[in-house]
Amino acid sequence: MKRLAGIVAVVAGIAALAIVGIAPPAALVLSAVCAVGGFYALAGLAEIESRPAVVLTPALFAVLVLFLWEVLTRGFAIPMILLPSPGIIGAAFWQMLPELLQDVRQTVLYAAIPGFLIGTSLGLLAGALVDRSPFLQQGLLPLSNFASVIPIVGVAPIMIMWFGFGGESKAAVVILITFFPAFVNMVAGLGQASRIERDLMTSYAATYWQTMRKLRLPAALPFLFAALKINASLSLIGAIVAEFFGTPVHGIGFRISAEIGHLALDHVWAAILIAALVGSISYALLAAAERSVTFWHPSQLSGRTRPRP
Repeated sequence: MKRLAGIVAVVAGIAALAIVGIAPPAALVLSAVCAVGGFYALAGLAEIESRPAVVLTPALFAVLVLFLWEVLTRGFAIPMILLPSPGIIGAAFWQMLPELLQDVRQTVLYAAIPGFLIGTSLGLLAGALVDRSPFLQQGLLPLSNFASVIPIVGVAPIMIMWFGFGGESKAAVVILITFFPAFVNMVAGLGQASRIERDLMTSYAATYWQTMRKLRLPAALPFLFAALKINASLSLIGAIVAEFFGTPVHGIGFRISAEIGHLALDHVWAAILIAALVGSISYALLAAAERSVTFWHPSQLSGRTRPRP
């Protein structure tokens, strides 16, 4: 009954939204009722330990947030220059879709992916190479902490001066910001194998590289996938920010910068939406690969839901 009441509240709110010209007090009351009812229903749904519930809960939560956003922006007549409604953003997204796909192609294929592959590979390789050198570990780990706080907006203009306005400068920014997360996670992952486990491999007369391949690298896989997921997001963000400082006529960063200059906030939000979709898809693909590769790891086993008897 509790979940049914929440669902009824959400349905009633959706029906009320169809009424044109909602007064601000009515919008406030409507949003409050729908928020309470919707969150109450989702709280009950989240308690169900089943695969459909795990999938539906975040999806319905997103629908509820978008609905409240629509109600508040329409009900209070918020100017589009401040915050467009989801409906307006969706219409702009559909209208600009061909241009946005060209922007994604420019940003992802010529900056984010090359920078991600090179920066992550170099970071993982460096982490593996310094494993046998405590001196290099002690020197590079503090440097990685220092590099992690370097602002992208300060580095991007320098890379453009060095490599020009093409994709090379954007890829260079991505390489710089993805190297150290991969390096730190590689070093931390290789240290996950306990001393007892390594001594056991030594007692079997295993060489350093045999121990690395059969024990330490498998134990480091969760850290490696964490680095991949972090860098997937950082590479897209770095490429977009780098495009603010000079780029060809296509690119997500170029689109955001150009539309901001025209005060077309619906187009800006459409570009933000396509960037969020690309980032979410890349993260989901890496998470799925992690589940399939590290299915044996306790972190994956403990995260599985079991239906109630």
